[in-house]
Amino acid sequence: MSPRPLFGFGLFALFALCLLFGVFYGDKVVWKFKLDPYRQPMPILMYHHMLPDGSDCNDMTVTPSKLRQDFDYIRKQGYTPVLPRELLDPDSMPEKPILITFDDGYASNYHLLFPILQEYGFKAVICPIVCMPDLLATEFCSWDMYREMNASGLVEIGSHTYKLHNLDVNGSYKPGEPNGIQRLDGESDADFQSRVLDDIQKSYDRLTEELGVAPTCFAYPFGVREPAADALIDELFPVSLLTWSDTADLYNGTKRMPRWTVTMWEPVYNLF
Repeated sequence: MSPRPLFGFGLFALFALCLLFGVFYGDKVVWKFKLDPYRQPMPILMYHHMLPDGSDCNDMTVTPSKLRQDFDYIRKQGYTPVLPRELLDPDSMPEKPILITFDDGYASNYHLLFPILQEYGFKAVICPIVCMPDLLATEFCSWDMYREMNASGLVEIGSHTYKLHNLDVNGSYKPGEPNGIQRLDGESDADFQSRVLDDIQKSYDRLTEELGVAPTCFAYPFGVREPAADALIDELFPVSLLTWSDTADLYNGTKRMPRWTVTMWEPVYNLF
């Protein structure tokens, strides 16, 4: 066989590789063929509770004025807020997605957050401690509130477990001890199943029963993982969220993504 056909085939193969993976200059990609819209960073913002303007805030609370400042910056930078379920459909992804998350399910999510989402046309996911509406806890959203927000198309409801949020110490983190879904010292497989895995399953079941749609998102309490729970969480929830600070890369998938913690005093433009 003459060398000319081999040379021609080699050029064709090189051209095909460039189309698939991009053209490199040194160690930098100077052009990349975008096969997959997931190949892009996505900031995820983590909020919790809201208080009226003029209130004293802590690290877990922001005011409506602060939230509007954050939303103005998001809009100015060209980001489009998305819902967790939209991450599962590559064709629906905007050019610059951002995920806005609220943990715990405080009633302020309905009274203060929801009107601002409607004002801006923004979307957010709320991941409640699911036992709270069952207990009729007035500081937290009710099932009717969740149904109304869910029906709006602006809010998706995820899980923050059923009751595994250190409720014995008012939901606070316990330094040096197991927290959230972590296995207790010496806990048997049977006890772990009953205490943790059954709780996660119950949160999924109750959300599905009350809202008529299965949840897609799980927010790890305190951002702590437990390897023995990963398989169930991955089976039930295609999207899951941690709390370590970084920008998510959707090319790496939608499991255990990092989030930026938003406080009253930290401008969003300093985070990402």
